[in-house]
Amino acid sequence: MTAWQEGQDPAGGETAATSRSSRIIAILVMIGLGWGGLAAVYATDTTPKLGLDLAGGTSVILRAPSGTTSEQLDQAVNVMRKRIEALGNVQEPVIQIAGNNNIIVQLPGVTDRERALEAIGSTGQLSFRAVLNDGLLGPLGPPIDASEDDPSQPATLSNLDPLEGPLAVDGAFALGADITDASAVFTQFEWVVSLDFTSEGDDKFAAATRTAAGFPVGDPRRRFAIVLDGTVISAPQVAASVDPNVGISGGAQITLGGADDPEQEARDLEIVLKFGALPIVLEREQVQFVSASLGRDSLNAGLIAGFAGLALVAVAMVFYYRILGLVTVLGLSIFGSLVVGAYSVLGASQGLTLTLAGVAGIIVSVGITSDSYIVYFERIKEEIRHGRTVEDAVEEGFSRAFRTILTADTVSFTGAILLWFIAIGPVKGFALALGLATLIDVFVAYFFTRNAVALLASTRLGEGGAFSIRGTTGKDLREVPA
Repeated sequence: MTAWQEGQDPAGGETAATSRSSRIIAILVMIGLGWGGLAAVYATDTTPKLGLDLAGGTSVILRAPSGTTSEQLDQAVNVMRKRIEALGNVQEPVIQIAGNNNIIVQLPGVTDRERALEAIGSTGQLSFRAVLNDGLLGPLGPPIDASEDDPSQPATLSNLDPLEGPLAVDGAFALGADITDASAVFTQFEWVVSLDFTSEGDDKFAAATRTAAGFPVGDPRRRFAIVLDGTVISAPQVAASVDPNVGISGGAQITLGGADDPEQEARDLEIVLKFGALPIVLEREQVQFVSASLGRDSLNAGLIAGFAGLALVAVAMVFYYRILGLVTVLGLSIFGSLVVGAYSVLGASQGLTLTLAGVAGIIVSVGITSDSYIVYFERIKEEIRHGRTVEDAVEEGFSRAFRTILTADTVSFTGAILLWFIAIGPVKGFALALGLATLIDVFVAYFFTRNAVALLASTRLGEGGAFSIRGTTGKDLREVPA
């Protein structure tokens, strides 16, 4: 009598039929998750979101002035992210700090790059200032450069309305910080941006308009200028009906004057004002535009490289490992399907994008996954050479090989984590793809490869024929060594 009853599994008393059924179920579940998940991804049109280098778009590097603190950079990133999200039609923008004073912004899918650059780069410093002269009360000097404007000091500023010319304005009586909300609305005649003030801001505005209302209609001093980033965008006159003892309270409106596209201008201004001013002035250091056609070419090149690599691996594995090579082909197809499915789900739920560097990481991971199969198959051959039956060699081989696979994948995963935290830009995409693929490799090895090879070992493809598992060791290696 052996140590276990005939028909039982030595690992725990499980019957052979039950063991076979559980293996079949595990394989079917893996096929369902891989191939079924891939079919669901394409059926629901939730394919992976593509990054800037694959989908095309705009990339810009902004430089902050020396002495900028990390807190100011963080605040600038938060403001830019809110502005970009409000633009719409941007596939998960990448905004990150690089070095001590650089901010990298990548906007996949953005075609109107000037509008996007204005949203992320304009400081958004808004001020309300009394008009001192528009040329009627005396000659005006040349306007100062907008970047040199100090809202607290009087200045002559350029005007967004070219028909009117520059205006001499006083120091600001209210700032953008006094605004609680902004919204672009269409009145009976034009697009305007309506502003709501804080209680303190409302008091400042009422006091300034009381003063302005004391001047006669047509006097430049009856006007107040709305200045954005050192340029007058609107300079309305206080209506004749305004009581100089009361002024205007309860909010204000900015008209867009002679803008080419008043609706778009109004909505862009709403975004800038609604989410606040940038804490620092950022200078565009590098602007790069990637066309959609170039992105498609990069994607096609990555796909060709990936499929070519898979085909070469498949041919080599089938040629060298025979029936086990077919297991490798099926396993790699499940592995690839799970990677695509993971990117699709994470893209839809977390905004994860697939970049060209990520494609490179996936291609590298194909080699790592192939190594897992090779380690396992070589262990099976070694066990058979030492006289074990194919079924025993398969079980013992996986037990020993899996420890090696885990060790190798742990090294790869650790490297991916280090790259993620240390690197910036595209290298992060490579690290993420490598780490994700490494986790999937362990999953596939344990639940698919192990069970698929064990099922084959119990059939005629285990013991007999040159294409069988035993056939991979060579006919002259079936004898137990002396």
